[in-house]
Amino acid sequence: MINNVTLIGRLTRDAELRYTPSNIATAQFNIACNRNFKNTNGEYDADFINCVMWREQAERFCNWTKKGMLVGITGRIQTRNYEGNDGKRVYVTEVVAENFQVLEKRDNTANQNSTTEQMPPNYANPMDIDESDLPF
Repeated sequence: MINNVTLIGRLTRDAELRYTPSNIATAQFNIACNRNFKNTNGEYDADFINCVMWREQAERFCNWTKKGMLVGITGRIQTRNYEGNDGKRVYVTEVVAENFQVLEKRDNTANQNSTTEQMPPNYANPMDIDESDLPF
């Protein structure tokens, strides 16, 4: 069975970083993703996708991103439910983001001559390769 999600979109607000009682970081955020077809008015609609990220990735995501930034995430869809304050069952479908990549500079208004600003490293898949394993 496969449950993989890849999204590219803009953050609708700053990610909200919280910690569980056992001190595990979690970030909640929304990504606006344009649909690939036009509506009856000739405009592209967008879907606003609820996402959650956990642990160190959540802290990194909150440190590196802000509202309006273009980001790419990969993860999986999750459905959960709980009993609301009114006693009714509440169902939530969200993307559990496991990896992310910032797809533009952190500050587009920065000095155009500055070439020292770096993008965040992709912490999702660190490579641990011994030199003896290289084919050259």
